[in-house]
Amino acid sequence: MKHYNFDEIIDRRGTGCVKVDQLKAAFGQEDLMPLWVADMDFRTPDFIVEAIRKRCEHEVFGYPYPTDEYYESIINWVNYKHNWKIQREWLCYVPGIVKGIAFALHCFTQEGDKVIIQPPVYHPFRLVPEKMGREVVYNPLKEVNGRYEMDFEQLESIIDERCKVLILSSPHNPGGVVWPKETLIRLAEICHRHGILVIADEIHSEMAFPQFKHHPFPTVSPEAAACSLTFMAPSKTFNIAGIVTSYAIVPDDQIRERFFRFMQAGEFDFGTIFAFTATTAAYTYGAEWLQQMRTYVMDNVRYVEDFLKANIPAIKVYPPQASFLVWLDCRELGLSQKELVDLFQRKAGLALNDGTMFGPGGEGHMRLNVGCPRSVLHEALTRLKQAVDQK
Repeated sequence: MKHYNFDEIIDRRGTGCVKVDQLKAAFGQEDLMPLWVADMDFRTPDFIVEAIRKRCEHEVFGYPYPTDEYYESIINWVNYKHNWKIQREWLCYVPGIVKGIAFALHCFTQEGDKVIIQPPVYHPFRLVPEKMGREVVYNPLKEVNGRYEMDFEQLESIIDERCKVLILSSPHNPGGVVWPKETLIRLAEICHRHGILVIADEIHSEMAFPQFKHHPFPTVSPEAAACSLTFMAPSKTFNIAGIVTSYAIVPDDQIRERFFRFMQAGEFDFGTIFAFTATTAAYTYGAEWLQQMRTYVMDNVRYVEDFLKANIPAIKVYPPQASFLVWLDCRELGLSQKELVDLFQRKAGLALNDGTMFGPGGEGHMRLNVGCPRSVLHEALTRLKQAVDQK
């Protein structure tokens, strides 16, 4: 068995990398430790790099198509990870999940229709429909014993005939929740009863920690399968976001026919050579790498929890149940949001995501990316401790 080195420091500067090369544009300064954009600083797995290298050696890059091997890699992987036996005809390449959400909104809604989101949540869930002239309606999550839960009473109260779509983050970003099956069943019952389409963003599902079971939304009930489309991708899991490897899974015949026809009309389902190559390699050879990476990330999460408890107890961690994103509750510091951002950025020299970008409920919070070498995390937390001690 190969041992992968996640302690390796890789300089990403000058590679057209958003996380590093866009610090000046996003934060106004370049001298920050980048712990914001949701990609990892780990080397992309060798089996993916080798598959791309081998494809490059052919030296002809004409129009590709999704081969049997590509489809089978997804079908086998989804069955392996989620015990979900999907059909080939349910699958469609999508050039990014945010774009997929936009395509679905174009396909199933009109200007003025309402789109429900559950803040604090991944900010494109709000930005995409707003920019498309849809009205965003909030169904805020509830905090219960330090964890987020869905507020179904509030959801029922805001639904009217103009509500056409609910965008679901599963596992939840930034809260890190792997939603219990009973939660998803109830959500499906409500949305199906009201004729609301659920767009399930499940990009972090492959990184659910071993003690938590991710349930793909369409699998929880017949109602869920009948009112939803699901997006997945190997991009977060295998650190290949720049290759754009997303896909849709749509079990329901009517929803699938309508959405796939929209995708085919604009050739939005026309993938790239490297998307097909990277996806096939990731899903064919990636199980062991994922296991080692996930263990390393879980240890990073524990390191953050232990460090903060010992050194900055006013900052609390929502222990994530999936992925490399950690939601920090900084409210006990007693700072305004502007002061909190200043503490992290100017005083500590750290670039994290401001919690308010995730909508209502994000105030007093920051999102930390721990998909990095432990030494980087140690330096970042040490800087933060020094900044808090001096505030």
